[in-house]
Amino acid sequence: MDTAPDLTTPTAIAASNPTEAAAAPRIKFSAQGFCIDHPDPELGAELMVEALGVPDREAMDGILRQLIKASVSGGSPDQVNLAFMLSMVRSIGPRDSIEAMLVAQMVSVHVMAMRCAHHLAHAKDLAQHDSAARALGRLAHTFPAQIEALNRYRSRGEPAITVQNVKVEDGGKAIVGNVTQHARVIVSDQTPTSAARTAPKASRARRRREAADSTQAAQA
Repeated sequence: MDTAPDLTTPTAIAASNPTEAAAAPRIKFSAQGFCIDHPDPELGAELMVEALGVPDREAMDGILRQLIKASVSGGSPDQVNLAFMLSMVRSIGPRDSIEAMLVAQMVSVHVMAMRCAHHLAHAKDLAQHDSAARALGRLAHTFPAQIEALNRYRSRGEPAITVQNVKVEDGGKAIVGNVTQHARVIVSDQTPTSAARTAPKASRARRRREAADSTQAAQA
């Protein structure tokens, strides 16, 4: 008969693949505090720094302490909850300090939102229901805003696309500026007569008729 796994116990990874075993350090709690659960403390710290996207171990320690506090359940840090949060941070893959802080906030907001959803489902009276519903609504509104902020921050360094020698036909329009959320299009024409080309041109027959009309008017 199959039994449910003990989620509080770190999953054993086959020793035949040491790279995978070293790729996912976890946090172990003790009476003295917490430490990275890895057979090689130095390598474990380096892997955690890389997973969190922070520049050094001081930043790593700060982010970890904040995530541990956000994982608290029932008055004490929840190791399973923290493991989930670290896994989500690692999967998003923050690339610098700004992204590390923003992603830490994102996973914390998600955890808080799910707690509010739990409280809402187990509300015993109208006051508890309304309080949990309001908190859940605010957190649910914050999370997509954080995703948008992360996307904007990550797309800030995209190179501009320059289009040269653009011809605009009669009645056409050229759009210059931000045309998408992730790229800038710069429209330019380096030839000196570009302004003249964009103006409508009369046909030869029309010019002849206008000249003939002017001559007849002068002779009358």
